Amino acid sequence: MRVVVTGGAGFLGSHLAASLCRRGDQVICVDNFSTGRRENIEPLLGDPSFTLIEADVTEGLDVPGPVDAVAHLASPASPPDYHRLPLETLAVGSRGTEYGLRLAARHRARFVLASTSEVYGDPVVHPQREEYWGNVNPVGPRSVYDEAKRYAEAVTMAYKRSYDLNAGIVRIFNTYGPRMRPQDGRVVTSFITQALVGDPLTIYGDGEQTRSFCYVDDLIAGIVAMIDSDVTGPINLGNPVEWTVARLAEEILRITGSPSVIENHPLPTDDPTRRRPDITLARQLLGWEPVVPVEEGLRRTIDWFRSRPEELLAAAPALSGAQPGGVEVLS
Repeated sequence: MRVVVTGGAGFLGSHLAASLCRRGDQVICVDNFSTGRRENIEPLLGDPSFTLIEADVTEGLDVPGPVDAVAHLASPASPPDYHRLPLETLAVGSRGTEYGLRLAARHRARFVLASTSEVYGDPVVHPQREEYWGNVNPVGPRSVYDEAKRYAEAVTMAYKRSYDLNAGIVRIFNTYGPRMRPQDGRVVTSFITQALVGDPLTIYGDGEQTRSFCYVDDLIAGIVAMIDSDVTGPINLGNPVEWTVARLAEEILRITGSPSVIENHPLPTDDPTRRRPDITLARQLLGWEPVVPVEEGLRRTIDWFRSRPEELLAAAPALSGAQPGGVEVLS
């Protein structure tokens, strides 16, 4: 197939692009590098099956040649990014999504939207099934991301109903793995960075809030299965094994052998207290479920971060509020 991947230089987008190229697809990566990184796609730049278009999808999406599928992954996805780029986040969820839908409609192509578990907000139903409508604060500090994705889902379904578009929606739960940025503000990257440089691990709240952590290779396999299907969804993609944040911190300290201590800080506004996907539909309709245990995925991710000591040291002051000093990365 010839697949357009918006946000193709981001964490998930670059893994998806690489996976599609490996199986013989042609990939057109569209990214403006507002949060994506060129180094993520560096290994693909010499591949004849990979094309990079540096562009902002909120200004239009015109790809020459045939298109068989559009995977819309473009969006800031970590709290520091969408707080720094609030209007851009809303724009890519609205205008960017519609331009992707128009491209798919012109080519009668498959369209897959990368939505998020954030559409469930701070859920009062647990675990979260796709028919749950969520508990989202539309005017809170997280709303620029939550509501951008909720609107993206709505406009995707409107195009499907109005134009009989072959569209599908995946709701992605917490995902981690190589190519994440140490300062992206997500709990896995923050804990790993802090542990490797010996800073305190900052837990917000009492640490009993839960998340479900899916290794990136598993998540990408789910997105590829969605692209290949004609399933509409929405479909939850995530690991149904629920971890407390405190347990995650302890596991990272154990794997790294770090002497770091744990510090508790006030819980941010609208931070979900529980999050775990029901993946019954993914199992039934896509034949998908994660296979990489969290402990193994954390080891792989920690090894990747250890291979980038300069990046870790540059990010550490922002996470701890300290100034750079004579800190070394734990080997």
